[in-house]
Amino acid sequence: LPSAGFVAMGSGKPRGINAARKLRTVRRTQRWAQKRYKKAHLGTQFKCNPFGGSSHCKGIVLEKIGIEAKQPNSAIRKCVRAQLIKNGKKIAAFVPRDGCLNFVDENDEVLIAGFGRKGHAVGDIPGVRFKVVKVSGVALLALYREKKEKPRS
Repeated sequence: LPSAGFVAMGSGKPRGINAARKLRTVRRTQRWAQKRYKKAHLGTQFKCNPFGGSSHCKGIVLEKIGIEAKQPNSAIRKCVRAQLIKNGKKIAAFVPRDGCLNFVDENDEVLIAGFGRKGHAVGDIPGVRFKVVKVSGVALLALYREKKEKPRS
């Protein structure tokens, strides 16, 4: 009769007193098949992501644009084209809430954040992966609720 510690042969993984190196090297190569591990360790978020791996980024507004919503919706979503200060990349950012585009002027400094889907476009706005959070140092929500005023420049 086999004892409690007995393992059937052909289990697929090396077992034994000197097996640690083999287990470690196999695990190291196989981890690259995991999507989360690959995304974290390839370093593409620094090259490909306009923010360069950070959560927020400041930019200068180049122009205000209206982007048509995808089918079956029919609307013009108010966005801005902004040029990021840190690397000069140009991106489109959504301006949330009704009438908030009136608080944003050209050549304003805006703080831009992701849209909440880790680099994917949200909802019916095609190709827009970012949203405006602050305008010239004042939160857009505070301007919308009339708690603060935009500073005179």
